[in-house]
Amino acid sequence: MLRITAGKLANAMRGTVGVTSSRVAAVRCLHGAEESAEEFDKRYEKYFSREGIDGWEVRKGMNDLLGMDLVPSPSIIEAGLRASRRVNDIALAIRWLEGCKDKCGDQKATLYPYLLEKITPTLNELGIPTIEELGYDKPELALKSVYDA
Repeated sequence: MLRITAGKLANAMRGTVGVTSSRVAAVRCLHGAEESAEEFDKRYEKYFSREGIDGWEVRKGMNDLLGMDLVPSPSIIEAGLRASRRVNDIALAIRWLEGCKDKCGDQKATLYPYLLEKITPTLNELGIPTIEELGYDKPELALKSVYDA
């Protein structure tokens, strides 16, 4: 009696373990090959350059990019600015610049000026002001910190 019960339990356990490992293997196979930086840039440039893109899709692409652990390249930033200009949304373009600036993190002093240098011709061409030109880089009603005294 004990041998029959133990055999049934072992068979049941073997089936469970086999299914789990095959599920894990199936998930790992879905990841595929890694994408190079150039392919990544081209994919997002192509996404923002689509003819019939609307405001929602532009926002989704920008949100996806800002949710990743990277700073978008100048070519992607320019493509996003052109897309926001095509949908006639200057507020979106300014928020895109602000989000890209925030993604620079602790490298803001070196990385953000480099990005601005690269995208300035596009900003001038499209007539989009920078965050600094609008005065959004400094809070309007901020109080002086008590720790700075």
